[in-house]
Amino acid sequence: MAYIEVENLCKEFKVVRRDKGLKSVVKSLFHREYDTVKAVDDISFTVNRGELVGYIGPNGAGKSTTIKMLTGILVPTSGRITVDRLTPHLHRKENARRIGVVFGQRSSLEWDLPMEETFDLFQKIYRIDDAVYKRNVDFYVELLEMGSFLKRPVRQLSLGEKMRAEIAVALLHDPEILFLDEPTIGLDVVAKGNIRQFIKQVNAEKKVTVMLTTHDMDDIEQICHRIIMIDRGIILYNGSLQGFKDKYGGEYTITVVFADDQPVIAVDSRLKLILDEGKRKIYTAQRSVVETAEALRYFIDNYQVSYLNINEAKIEDIVANAYKKSLMNED
Repeated sequence: MAYIEVENLCKEFKVVRRDKGLKSVVKSLFHREYDTVKAVDDISFTVNRGELVGYIGPNGAGKSTTIKMLTGILVPTSGRITVDRLTPHLHRKENARRIGVVFGQRSSLEWDLPMEETFDLFQKIYRIDDAVYKRNVDFYVELLEMGSFLKRPVRQLSLGEKMRAEIAVALLHDPEILFLDEPTIGLDVVAKGNIRQFIKQVNAEKKVTVMLTTHDMDDIEQICHRIIMIDRGIILYNGSLQGFKDKYGGEYTITVVFADDQPVIAVDSRLKLILDEGKRKIYTAQRSVVETAEALRYFIDNYQVSYLNINEAKIEDIVANAYKKSLMNED
């Protein structure tokens, strides 16, 4: 049985209709009209225990709404959710003990408290056993290199230090699942790398299930084994990261430097020449037409080459291509 099960999930919101003009404003004071907006539209997916799943989509796609239903903050309009056989909005307290949540733009830390006192506060909130509490504080302080700022008030911490503290607090009570919403937003390259490495390490050592929402595609590529893509409340893709690249990132480039004495004649028509610098040439191809291994073998078998390299499409470009295809299919 899957750890998280989402079946035919829908969430609708009523939004007040506001027309232009003073007459409409006055009318709305006595009689309001509403439009129904579907934030999540009949989605289904499962997540197994210990998975690292990226949940991606543009702004307004329904990501945060889904996470809020999984955490029990919002009640679904229809459909079914279970997290380890619990229905989040019906078993809020039990569900809260099993989950950790980090929102990159919202803090759960006390502004004026130093981190060591913040840890004490969260021990009381979650009623964490003393032995478990000490073990976890020691573990996360060392792993996240927090020793240098434990005694400083949260308001004096850098953005990277605050994010490390947020994640440590979210994991203090040994949750089974960690929901991360934009955990690296605003961080520099070094801080992002540290956070990504930590998430992977906690997943490996403590088997914590991680569901990550982010607009930083490097987060997805470096952390997640699987992705679920949502747009306008509908799931566009649910599968492995490599499968996603194969489906939407079909184009790749091949850079070839031919040997000096090698005459270069017309190559396979499936390979399109896009840059010609004498002996150095760059070709582009579609994976659906010719696989990368076949393209490499073609040059090795038919030409003398001094350099040969394949460049896959960047993950950001692949995601953009997926959204583009979604819009074209809708039209």
